[in-house]
Amino acid sequence: MATWGNIALLDSNSPLMEQLNFFHDHTLLILLLITILVGYIMVMLFFNQFTNRFLLSGQTIEIIWTILPAIILLFIAFPSLRLLYLLDEINKPSITIKTIGHQWYWSYEYSDFKTLEFDSYMVPTNELEMNGFRLLDVDNRIILPTNSQIRVIVSAMDVLHSWTVPSLGVKIDATPGRLNQTNIFMNRSGLYYGQCSEICGVNHSFMPIVIEAIPTKYFIKWISSNL
Repeated sequence: MATWGNIALLDSNSPLMEQLNFFHDHTLLILLLITILVGYIMVMLFFNQFTNRFLLSGQTIEIIWTILPAIILLFIAFPSLRLLYLLDEINKPSITIKTIGHQWYWSYEYSDFKTLEFDSYMVPTNELEMNGFRLLDVDNRIILPTNSQIRVIVSAMDVLHSWTVPSLGVKIDATPGRLNQTNIFMNRSGLYYGQCSEICGVNHSFMPIVIEAIPTKYFIKWISSNL
């Protein structure tokens, strides 16, 4: 979870978020090199001696400054396309969870276990415990196992929402009348916080998401105690 003073991306807690971090660093390096090159050229313009002031055309330099940006864009486009396909890939999920967006809460259904479903509301500020996080904690957390491929099916009952958990690299729209799906694979145990990131109406930002990732053996015990 992001805290005060953090200006970098969150630590990756899934393979997808790790790849997103790598792509961010890759693109930022290219932008830095372009900025340095353009800055150097602009500074050198102040010291121009007008050596070629009668030059009317230069096919060679025009070819270079046309082809070079195209090559640079390819270095950004290919990793980006690869990552887009990885984000959509769902490979033999162990568990399927259905997420339904409402104003102003989320509903969750463990589709593999017929009787297990619940609503998740934000905990009001006056009811928070001492170690709680304002506007982020919920009364019912999503309990999921670590090191397991999890499919999340997302929809909405009223308006457009967006189910977003930054540290897992997940952001998917919850659209009424439509099922969208994504996948989660959590590397380690912990609490992962998110919020609705769509402008879906008044108080839309107060739809927090909390995932509690636990080892598989404890997840099985939790499932058994709730069926």
